[in-house]
Amino acid sequence: MRGTAAETDQPSEVCARRVFYIPGYDPIHPRRYRELYRKESAAQATISDYQIRLSAQQATKPDATDDGTSAPRPYGWHVTSEIEGRQTQVDFSVLVWSDIVRDSMDTSIAGTYLQLIRTAWIYIGSGTLTRLMRLRKGPVIAALYPVVMLLVQALLAGLALWACIAVWAALLMQFGLLGAWYALLPGWGMGAVAGLALLRWFKRMDGKFFAYYLMHDYAYSAASRGENPPELEARITDFKAEIRAALNAKDVQEVLVVGHSSGAHIGVSVLADLIREGLPEDHPEIGFLTLGQVVPMVSFLPKAQRLRSDLQYLSQREEIAWVDVSAPGDGCAFALCDPVAVSGVAPQEKRWPLVFSAAFTQTLSPARWAALRWRFFRLHFQYLCAFDQPGDYDYFRITAGAMTLRERYKTRQPSQSRIDVTASKYTSVLSR
Repeated sequence: MRGTAAETDQPSEVCARRVFYIPGYDPIHPRRYRELYRKESAAQATISDYQIRLSAQQATKPDATDDGTSAPRPYGWHVTSEIEGRQTQVDFSVLVWSDIVRDSMDTSIAGTYLQLIRTAWIYIGSGTLTRLMRLRKGPVIAALYPVVMLLVQALLAGLALWACIAVWAALLMQFGLLGAWYALLPGWGMGAVAGLALLRWFKRMDGKFFAYYLMHDYAYSAASRGENPPELEARITDFKAEIRAALNAKDVQEVLVVGHSSGAHIGVSVLADLIREGLPEDHPEIGFLTLGQVVPMVSFLPKAQRLRSDLQYLSQREEIAWVDVSAPGDGCAFALCDPVAVSGVAPQEKRWPLVFSAAFTQTLSPARWAALRWRFFRLHFQYLCAFDQPGDYDYFRITAGAMTLRERYKTRQPSQSRIDVTASKYTSVLSR
């Protein structure tokens, strides 16, 4: 049974809201999300006949950490909207961990191939890959893509090496100079240079191939077999402090946390910790919106007890309203997979999340769907974009409209095609 606004005695109409957006594994500056919001909100406002406007948010100085460096502050903007005759003011913040992502991607070509071997061994050897394939083929194919692509690149580099040696040997034979083994050394040298140059070219062009990017993404969680690395745990603590400050605000009716892609499982841990530690007595309504989540990629790993316990805990709490939106057309997400249930930690008192589909094939016009269908990474961000045939999911109404997340979906039923059976081999949780 899902919670309602009446159960928590919270207002359903929002005049002021704080939104905290947690990106996925993305090394790009957060201004990208501001510009995406600006462009797509304007498009959706035109389609849906409402008004929405962005303005700058006052900059704040970064906090100093214990080692003297500066922890990134949220990057934000202000939104003013008028939707269905009601005005809402929103302060929107991106909770930044792109610096952690960039550091994790700062790996040599050889280091990336070592990551490939280690990551493949962890997912295959633990049986996790087999369990993930029982859920959705799309994200598993996406996980295998960088492995195959990097191996193809290595094969092409090997062919370049072989071609240089063969050409050199043919020249030596033509002049009758092919004799001692060391006569081939120049060919080996030229081949090594050509192969390495080809590998470096592939790495420079990864903005088109995404092989290195995806390999680093999957390797980041796999390296610790599902445990949060220390730097991510420290950033989760920073995120909690930002959200707690918003929960203490007196003039805010809703605090909405949005977790996209791998940002979803970070949001789970942030909110679970906040509630465990105790919320302010008179706190605003709390909404949690997860979009295109890939939680099973982490929660199915052997040492993900922290995440599994957070999923279990959060799924029971009436202090929040948790809505999970995905779409089968998004091949990078575990679409319509209930992250709590498939991880094998659903308690008897489970309330959340409410799982339903953004239904790309219905909410995008046939022409737009045809244009986007094979653009997998673009579709993974469609949740943050305008729909030309919008249904009951509208990112901009949720983040800038006058209804709380709980009130907006209080009568919404979960998608009948959702997957809510245990699929994980590992279901242990932390004792708290």
